Amino acid sequence: MLTIVLIDDDPISTFVTEKLISKNVKEPCQFYKYQSAKRALEEIPEIKPHYLFLDLNMPEMNGWDFLDKFQPQDEDAQIYILSSSVDERDISKASQYRIVKDYLSKPLIKKYIKHIFN
Repeated sequence: MLTIVLIDDDPISTFVTEKLISKNVKEPCQFYKYQSAKRALEEIPEIKPHYLFLDLNMPEMNGWDFLDKFQPQDEDAQIYILSSSVDERDISKASQYRIVKDYLSKPLIKKYIKHIFN
């Protein structure tokens, strides 16, 4: 079973992402959804996700703060930034984090899902 963590303060975006992945990925998935990056950071070591989708613009702790503090125990966790920002500076900054696999713009689309899960 695939373990997927969604970190986004927008519950509608999280709902859409979860439904799209569930419909288009053949393997069964277990989702962990967080509106708080800070809380996710505390619980992720026990979850050991295969995939993590991270929003950038969130209150309290944003996506960049999360990436700066996140110490993956398992190199298998693939992190994708899923953001509504199309700012080139954000895209460039994301590429400087070796743990970030890709920068995707919201909403998640079928083409991205095929790229990620195949």
